[in-house]
Amino acid sequence: MIMPKEQIIELNSAVADKLDAGQQIGLANEILRWNLSSILHGEQGALSLSASLCQILKDQGAQEYASNQAREEARHVTAYALYIEKRWGGPLPVGECLGDLLEDLVLTPTVYKKLVGMQMLIEGLAMGAFANLHRHTNDPVLKRLTQLVMTDEAFHHKFGKIWADKTIPNLTEPEHETVEDWAAQCFEILLFNLSNIRQRHYIYAQFGLEWEWVRDACREVFGESERRNSLKTGTNIFRVLVKTLLNAGIITDRTRHIYGAWVDMKELAGEGDYVVGDAIAADGIEFLRGINAERKVIGQKPIAI
Repeated sequence: MIMPKEQIIELNSAVADKLDAGQQIGLANEILRWNLSSILHGEQGALSLSASLCQILKDQGAQEYASNQAREEARHVTAYALYIEKRWGGPLPVGECLGDLLEDLVLTPTVYKKLVGMQMLIEGLAMGAFANLHRHTNDPVLKRLTQLVMTDEAFHHKFGKIWADKTIPNLTEPEHETVEDWAAQCFEILLFNLSNIRQRHYIYAQFGLEWEWVRDACREVFGESERRNSLKTGTNIFRVLVKTLLNAGIITDRTRHIYGAWVDMKELAGEGDYVVGDAIAADGIEFLRGINAERKVIGQKPIAI
């Protein structure tokens, strides 16, 4: 298993009783294939969205940043596509929930949807997903790949915060409520549908399992109380997402109860601006500095310091 059994909900339910050891490994790795494919689709969406921002943003510095992010997202697409190709031959189709959101974000002409949706919602989810992969994967290649991608994503995430700090306080009350309500709606849709088992029905069919039965088996071991407990974990993707929106000033008393049903908002506010994955990204940057320090430009003499 590329990820430990504890990370695979299906294998902590009655599903495991119907599979032998080899089938359990196969199912676990196919589920990871689906998760990594989702990350790949997210990176593809971020690439398209970043390119579209170059035409929408008016500030030249922001335009330059968006074009640079498009370059970095292209690098991520290449990296995850290559990893998935070497492991499995190709990616799985995008899930309905993520696909619909990505399409909405890429095609919308509304700037706040693009920036809040991608730089905060999607990047917030991504930072949590990457941190969880980095912490638990058994594959050193995937671990290093994820760390290097996070060195870019940490800055993408911060750009959303910079935009929010400059923009959110200057919104009118109706404008803020529009952004806040839309973000809360997206959160609930993603929380309940992002990993909906129905979207992976063709994976279970490979192992002679009906997806409805798998869904019911998983519900027996992962209900609302388990979901709430999982959101207490620092690398939980939705906890990272809520913290991102809270630090950006998008969540107010109007919508706090929506998130508070799943996360301790006071505890989250007391954690400051630190986002899980920042330390991993920092280590990745130091690793890259070590590599770049040994590089020599042809024809250039070393500079004495």
